[in-house]
Amino acid sequence: MRKCVFLDRDGVINEERGTYTFNTEDFKIIEGVPQGLGLLHDNDFLLIIVTNQAGITRGLFSENDMHRCHDIMMQETGHLIDDIYYSTYYPDYSNSLLRKPDSLMFEKAIAKYNIDPAVSWMVGNSERDLVPAIKLGIRTIYIGDDIPDVKIEYKVKDLLDAAKRIIAHQNNG
Repeated sequence: MRKCVFLDRDGVINEERGTYTFNTEDFKIIEGVPQGLGLLHDNDFLLIIVTNQAGITRGLFSENDMHRCHDIMMQETGHLIDDIYYSTYYPDYSNSLLRKPDSLMFEKAIAKYNIDPAVSWMVGNSERDLVPAIKLGIRTIYIGDDIPDVKIEYKVKDLLDAAKRIIAHQNNG
């Protein structure tokens, strides 16, 4: 079985704008993200994005807009991300177990890549990101200033700090 770091996109990989990020000129990779991904990749972690993109269903932007942002993300992070799972669902329009805080995106990745949840991590910046990971026995790291109401292993300032904590935890058993 393989180990994985699941990553939310907005606020973890790219700057959180407080609204949907779908224009390429607004899609800015957070400082330290390429280094953090590189550190995790060099320690044999799969890197998988799990992101809600409900603006597509809401008609605010297209799937092509999102893919253009993902192309920038892949280029600026050295193509280290192994896969991207996204949910376009929005409760006012449709429901799906794919949308976080449900866990189907995670479950699909676990099945496809033979991932061991017990040695895997989720890095997110909202409680909604962490709930499915906790449900599946995946360790959690929270990026942010407040304290979520769910169990987390670490609270950190950014992905590079999260990567260092994951590697240290792995090396210390």
